[in-house]
Parts: sequence; structure tokens; C-alpha cells
Amino acid sequence: MTEQIVIFFQIVFIDLVLAGDNAIIIGMIASQFPSDQRKKIIFFGISAAVILRIIFTLITAYLLQITGIRLIGGILLLYVCYKLYVDVVKNNNKEKNNLKVDNSSFLKAITTIIIADVTMSLDNVLGVAGAARDHYFLLIFGLLLSIALMATAATLVSKWIKKYKGIAWIGLFAILAVAIDLIYTDIKLFI
Repeated sequence: MTEQIVIFFQIVFIDLVLAGDNAIIIGMIASQFPSDQRKKIIFFGISAAVILRIIFTLITAYLLQITGIRLIGGILLLYVCYKLYVDVVKNNNKEKNNLKVDNSSFLKAITTIIIADVTMSLDNVLGVAGAARDHYFLLIFGLLLSIALMATAATLVSKWIKKYKGIAWIGLFAILAVAIDLIYTDIKLFI
């Protein structure tokens, strides 16, 4: 029972750290849209993360054996950082009195979120699965907790970025740090 309590707190800590990455990306992208579309983007972004986490959970044992998966994920996140810089941070520097968004930019936003979700969901699942080991109830709990944290944090982040433009830079650097860490982790294996 003591082992399960320790694992429980490890999973909570992992989720607090790693679910925030997804929430930052979803929140940053959603902040560029009107309120009704913002809610849809957050919903679709979190839905994609949930589906990906379920899939990754089912194939975690296989994924853990693939050398280079974190390197690829880190490179994808570098691309996401660039897209966020261009779409969110750079656009924050321009005054926008009347924000109009067409369907193509809505779809681009969802695509960017999905690319980021693939990388960050994998990271979260690997962390939670590693902590949970063979305690499947705790693994399921960890995944559900990460979803709840993501939903809450993404909504907050999108509102904060709308209000305080400097937060976009903080989010961008947080995602960049995750990308560099993923790349470094895999490169370390090759050296």
C-alpha cells in the first residue's frame, strides 16, 4: 500500500509538470481566436491529446524500445515553437482591434496543436507509465488527471495571453525547453 501511495504522488507530480506543456500550446493558439472559436480549439486540442494518450498508453512498452523517438519529437516541437512565434507572439506585437479568423487558420491551429500533442502526449504517457509500472489503476488515474489539468490550464493560459501579451513569450520558452530536453535526451543515448 505504501508503494501505491508513493506512485500516486509521483504520477500527480509528473502530470502537473507535463500536462502544463500541452496546456501552454493549446492556450497560446486559442488566445488568437474569438471566444466561441477559442472554446472549440481548446475542446479539439484536449480531445486530440486524450485520444493520443490512450493510444500511446496502449503501445507504451513498444515505444520505450524505439531509440530516436524523443529526438523526432523534439524536432517537431522546434517546428511548433517556430509556428507559435510566427502565429502568436509576432501577431501579439501588432494591434488587433477587429480579430477575424477564417476556417483555414482555424484548421491550421488545430493541426499545430495535434503536432504538439503527439510529442507532449508521448512524453506524459512515458513518464506516467514509468512511474505506475504494473499498477494499471494508477496509470488510468494519471491519464485522467492529466486531461483534467490540461483542460483547466489551457483555458486559463488562453485568457491570460489575451490579457497579458508577455505571457506568450514565457510559454514559447517553456515549449522550447521541452524540445531541447527531448533532443538532448536522445542524443545522449547516441554518444
